Amino acid sequence: MRKLIIISALLFGYFTQAQEIAGTTELQELDLKKNRSEIFNDVEKPAEFSGGIIAFRKKFAKNFKKKNVISKGIEKCELTFIIESDGTLTDIKASGTNKSFNIEALRAVSKIKNKWSPATIDGQKVRFRYRLPLTMSFE
Repeated sequence: MRKLIIISALLFGYFTQAQEIAGTTELQELDLKKNRSEIFNDVEKPAEFSGGIIAFRKKFAKNFKKKNVISKGIEKCELTFIIESDGTLTDIKASGTNKSFNIEALRAVSKIKNKWSPATIDGQKVRFRYRLPLTMSFE
């Protein structure tokens, strides 16, 4: 009887530890899913447009139509968007005082279909918030 109790205690202890390990794995999986949906501002390697930011600005300028903006003078706007882990842009927003300038900036960025190389943390691709300040002079 004594041997049966000892064997039962050992088996129970084994199963208890196995459950803890499985629980840890589940927590790690939840952390990975959380990191996939989390948006980062600071990363090890930031997202980069193929050809660099100058190439992105050239594409933006090519798509931007000044005639759609109602203004005389200097206008400022800040574009923010999320660069997804697959390199696409989402959640594009423009903030500035001139509504027509904001709308045209949104349109011009939305027309750029090239993908970015995503930002990384510890070798994992992550979502990254990108800020692009714009200043243009209209006559």
